Amino acid sequence: MTRSTCKVLYVSGEISPFVRVSSLADFMASFPQAMEDEGCEARIMMPKYGVINDRKFRLHDVLRLSDIKVPMKDKADLLHVKVTALPSSKIQTYFLYNEKYFKRNGLFKDMVQGDDFKGSAERVIFFNLGILETLQRLGWKPDIIHFHDWYASLVPLLLKTVYADNEFFSGIRTVLTVHNAHSQGVFPLKPFEKLLPEIMVEGLHAGDDDTVNMLFTGLEHADSITTTSGRYADLISNDTEAACGVDKILASRGGHLDSIANGLDNKQWNPSSDKLIKKKFDADRLDEKLENKKYLLEELKLSFDSDAPLVGIVANFDRFQGIGLVQDSLDKLMQLDIRVVIFGSGNKDIQKKLQELALKHEGKLGLIFEFSDALYHQVMASADMLLMPGKFESCGMMQFFAMRYGTVPVIYAGSGSAETIEEIDSENDGSGFAFHNYSPEALAKKIEEALSVYRDKDRWVKLVTDNMEREMAWKESAEMYNHIYLGLLERA
Repeated sequence: MTRSTCKVLYVSGEISPFVRVSSLADFMASFPQAMEDEGCEARIMMPKYGVINDRKFRLHDVLRLSDIKVPMKDKADLLHVKVTALPSSKIQTYFLYNEKYFKRNGLFKDMVQGDDFKGSAERVIFFNLGILETLQRLGWKPDIIHFHDWYASLVPLLLKTVYADNEFFSGIRTVLTVHNAHSQGVFPLKPFEKLLPEIMVEGLHAGDDDTVNMLFTGLEHADSITTTSGRYADLISNDTEAACGVDKILASRGGHLDSIANGLDNKQWNPSSDKLIKKKFDADRLDEKLENKKYLLEELKLSFDSDAPLVGIVANFDRFQGIGLVQDSLDKLMQLDIRVVIFGSGNKDIQKKLQELALKHEGKLGLIFEFSDALYHQVMASADMLLMPGKFESCGMMQFFAMRYGTVPVIYAGSGSAETIEEIDSENDGSGFAFHNYSPEALAKKIEEALSVYRDKDRWVKLVTDNMEREMAWKESAEMYNHIYLGLLERA
């Protein structure tokens, strides 16, 4: 097996710009292309949710990929596949669709309430079976199926049971990358018993509460497990709170977990050519970055002051990405001469509390609750600092986006993202700021420290320009993933 002949199917429940719930979507927007550049032949599959706009993303039907029969225990449903290319690449991306399962506007979970939508277990089963049935109809046999988080976690078990005697799938190896250990895909057991054969049901990770844990099932049956930083690998192997049970599964498999950091696609995230931002800029035209800042502040009705940095925060409103710490810190932060914009969505109670705080700190705190790629890029281009408050981040991508756009990261030192940041020291070396105690006081103190550096204009410009010119490409990480793929195939 040579590098150029390795075929890989990538499967995810979210891919930017089609659907974004977490940093997994950012990862999937560039990682498959990085692997193509490394010599793999890549293709992608994901569900065709009702929220995905066919016209906007140029999805089209393929006659030979219509009416694919997806067999379940006592019935079969038909699958239809729409196709487009991953933006900024030519990689074929297949959207698996059935109106009964995916016409609704939501995904698998209600992001506001945190609950599963009714019928989500059936959708999960249909999607996982559909992946393998679509491959057969395509006649394209991958060497590796690389799936991300829980969405396609039935695939390794399906290959070992339902499809074990199917010659088409002989020799295919599976890789699972854990991006968010807390996102596990837990569903009632009953639909699995109703729709899947007994041999398959026996291999599921079923809890005492008659539920199926998709992520745990994938972890138990995948041929290889990876995550996106050594620090996160240590957290989910040894820290009970961070692992959310994953540590026990890893221990049962011998504890081996490959950790490979993320990288940056300089074509998708390039401020000198970005059509989504108000003003294009580069390290030699930072005055244009200032125009982006003025534009966003004006849009959010926040006051502009050249001595007051704009701190951006991009986070889901849940208990895992640090928005609680932000809430607890805001009164302290608002005592500083800064402006803050929070860009995120999720829990309505958190959103309501943030709105109350915005009224209290009118002119200094702005909120954006509706996600779009244009706003995402604009926040990166406009902010002076990006606060990443997550306690259990794996690696993420936002620190790369921030640095490329001249926005300095401020992160929690215990997160996986800290592996990709050099902490700024008294000698002016480094790429970002890190707070070491997970508390409002430590966070506010670190922002205050960053503010003092910001006011030293020569020092700040050097920090910003050095970050913009840093090498953050995928190449080294892609080589490491390719090494894993080839190692699996050699042992097959």
